[in-house]
Amino acid sequence: MAIIITEECINCGACEPECPNNAIYDPATAWRFSDGTELIGIIDLGDGDTLNTEETQAALSDEVYYIVPDKCTECVGFHDEPQCAAVCPVDCCVDDPDHRETKEELLNKKEFMHLV
Repeated sequence: MAIIITEECINCGACEPECPNNAIYDPATAWRFSDGTELIGIIDLGDGDTLNTEETQAALSDEVYYIVPDKCTECVGFHDEPQCAAVCPVDCCVDDPDHRETKEELLNKKEFMHLV
């Protein structure tokens, strides 16, 4: 599963630099798959859809920091626990029930993004 930032977020920004996948963005900031990953050019997302990693994607929130679920690995392969949740002063980084993945799927995602 991915982590989601709830509306209780106070926009302190503590979480953003902790993410090893660069999956956390400022409110209203566009994102790209290439940000903080080794992904370049056209990639297959595994479901038959492809996209350019340099293509700008619309912000997922214009109110609070947000996490891109397709880039979130819950820090699997990097740390023992999600670092965003560990540093959040208001405990608003929580499991996202809409994006469930096994540890193996998260590790595969990490390896895909970082070409290890």
